[in-house]
Amino acid sequence: MRIGLIGLGRIGAFHAGTLSTIDAIDSLVVTDILPERVRQVADRHGAEGVGSVGELLAAGIDGVVVAAGTDLHAPLILACAEAGVPTLCEKPVASDAAAGAALLRRLAGNDVPVMMGFQRRYDVAMAAVKAAVDAGELGRLTTVRSTTMDPEPPSRDYIAGSGGLYRDCGVHDFDIVRWVTGQEAVEVYATGSDRGAPFFAEVGDVDTATAVITFADGTLGVVSNTRYNGRGYDVRLEVHGSADSIAAGIDPKWPMRDATPGAAGADPQPHRFFMDRFADAFRIEFETFLDVAAGKQPSPCTVADGLEADWIAEACIRSAAEHRPVRIDEVRIR
Repeated sequence: MRIGLIGLGRIGAFHAGTLSTIDAIDSLVVTDILPERVRQVADRHGAEGVGSVGELLAAGIDGVVVAAGTDLHAPLILACAEAGVPTLCEKPVASDAAAGAALLRRLAGNDVPVMMGFQRRYDVAMAAVKAAVDAGELGRLTTVRSTTMDPEPPSRDYIAGSGGLYRDCGVHDFDIVRWVTGQEAVEVYATGSDRGAPFFAEVGDVDTATAVITFADGTLGVVSNTRYNGRGYDVRLEVHGSADSIAAGIDPKWPMRDATPGAAGADPQPHRFFMDRFADAFRIEFETFLDVAAGKQPSPCTVADGLEADWIAEACIRSAAEHRPVRIDEVRIR
């Protein structure tokens, strides 16, 4: 298959490395707004570099991966879909949920498959948690906890265009707790703080946040995020039920010290970032997308699915600003 890649920043350059090693991909076509990035990535991975999105969409590709900035997600998804090219786009759907809802309306009647990039769904441990929940092994669910703790923040420029901690980071957690429980969120209560670099406050963001989510069946979700976790990249999913409990992310490289006397020492090289923690999950996600692009299966995470996580993020932003619980219906736009 011939696959395109739009956006060659931090995650786009990482994706180029993964895509270039998948046997089913015969050729990779890449583009970015910075020509030097295009040259560097094309040379490094033996890809074909082109100067614009229009050129890429006209290059006879079978599918495209969108890894550009958040503010470009919605227009690029629309352009790819209108060009008839199956698309995998990194989260979130758009820079805000209203733009995501507008995109969903624009896509009505267009049957070109679009898949949102939530790679945690393809992590083998998290998929095993989902399977256990679906099989009823945990009984009645009581609590689901999802954690994303980055070891250090990205740049000010990235933060300024990211949509904020809830949309950029927490949205992974919002998607995974919705997916694993099979339930829709009805209300959130969120709070955040700024104790790190001054640029977070300057751009209206927070560097640490927690959200409590109430789901339709009464299950409670707890989401924790920070840009400052000194020991490493901590991503976990825990689900507790009346019959059993299960977790993903408590592996040998989990960045946590056990204070129990006599406990084994922590791994001196814990997970440092998404590149090592989710390398296998990204590969499985891309292989799944190739099946979607080839018409072998429907999109497992549609724009509508991605938008549900965005509504939770929007409710968190309002809740943190107004210091009160916010129902999802307060922010949802049809």
